[in-house]
Amino acid sequence: MELLSEVATGAGDGELIRLSVDAPERFAEVFDRYARDVHGYVVRRLGPAHADDVVAETFLIAFRRRARYDTSRENARPWLYGIATNLVARHHRAEKRFLRALERTGVDPVAAAFDDGVVDRVAAGAQQRALAGALAGLSRGERDVLLLIAWGGLGYEEVAGTLGIAIGTVRSRLHRGRAKVRAALGGADPTADTDK
Repeated sequence: MELLSEVATGAGDGELIRLSVDAPERFAEVFDRYARDVHGYVVRRLGPAHADDVVAETFLIAFRRRARYDTSRENARPWLYGIATNLVARHHRAEKRFLRALERTGVDPVAAAFDDGVVDRVAAGAQQRALAGALAGLSRGERDVLLLIAWGGLGYEEVAGTLGIAIGTVRSRLHRGRAKVRAALGGADPTADTDK
């Protein structure tokens, strides 16, 4: 247990993952830092029915691969989102069904979980349905890039590293995805942000 006192709780992700190779309980700190974010991202991609399983599998895979993690990377979030995105790809059909159901019903499980009022939900329902339909119509690559940026909060370089693609590919997929979403929403772009 000397290892536990080696680094304070505020250790960077790379250091925690390095320490977890010999002291596996240290990986729990990485889980505590990112599980909620990864869960929210997966819920928005697949719906609540699959989220717990995908998040559990994401962290299980990360735990098993922790000895191969590049510990010079202090932020493990892109690595974890990459694993989650690959698992989402396995559930691609479920994701499309979820987006089509959201398009029909207008009920977003993430928004419903943090419901501030029925009036707000009803007002946003039509826009959510249109957005869900637009997202379902994107290619998997476009959807992955767009949602890692919009819902995952990753920057362009992080998305490139997460998906193992060039930053130019990130930019072109994001541009095409945003154009398709804008067209489906009559010119509105709910994913607009400044360059990261």
